Amino acid sequence: MKQLVETIVRALVDFPDQVEVKEVVGEHSSVIELKVAKKDVGKVIGKRGVHAQAIRTIITAAGGKKKRRYVLEIFEDTD
Repeated sequence: MKQLVETIVRALVDFPDQVEVKEVVGEHSSVIELKVAKKDVGKVIGKRGVHAQAIRTIITAAGGKKKRRYVLEIFEDTD
């Protein structure tokens, strides 16, 4: 799942080398922490959150097959 999110987000942003994806695994669910450059946050979220919602929909659908719940958290890189 981590690789899927990373591939999608790298295609959206201007600074793909600054994309970091970390997966925190729990018992029944996982949190995917996405960190992008400050200038790319808007591109990942999209107008009215459409890009972020689309990514969340994809990982929810893929998680259903694995019988696992995934949550996407988006952070901006403060460096």
